[in-house]
Amino acid sequence: MLDFLKTNMYLIISFILNIIFFILLIYLFISIELMQKKHKEFMKKLGNGKDIEQMLNNHLAKVEFVQKQNEEILDYCRKIDVNFEKTISKIGIIRYSAFRDTGSDLSFTLALLNKNNDGVVLNGIYSREMSNIYAKPIKNGESTYTLSEEEKKAIKEAIKQ
Repeated sequence: MLDFLKTNMYLIISFILNIIFFILLIYLFISIELMQKKHKEFMKKLGNGKDIEQMLNNHLAKVEFVQKQNEEILDYCRKIDVNFEKTISKIGIIRYSAFRDTGSDLSFTLALLNKNNDGVVLNGIYSREMSNIYAKPIKNGESTYTLSEEEKKAIKEAIKQ
């Protein structure tokens, strides 16, 4: 082994290895320089080297705020849905002639119901001498008052919707 260390071959191999290591060292320096350049560009995009941890905390605070707002919006939408069930959303109207001598269908029955079929039925009776409107409450599509055939038809028409 000692004889090999004294030969020219050993020197040549050592020289080649040194050149390879030197090239590798240059490659590593270039890689580090490129990484530093990318790091500087990244930090410029963040705002001239601000604290990344602080930026992440700010971002998380914004995300939590948006989540809270979304939950408030969803609660508001749920309240609207509950209130919508109480609004009039079904309408049925029947026109008819209440008396033989009035001519065309000038009388009417109008049913105004919500999603649960609660509401009111209005009956407008027209004659040559006078005009009257009667209202009857409706609960689940029924009334405690006696309903005329026209009122029943108007309620059925509204319930179909």
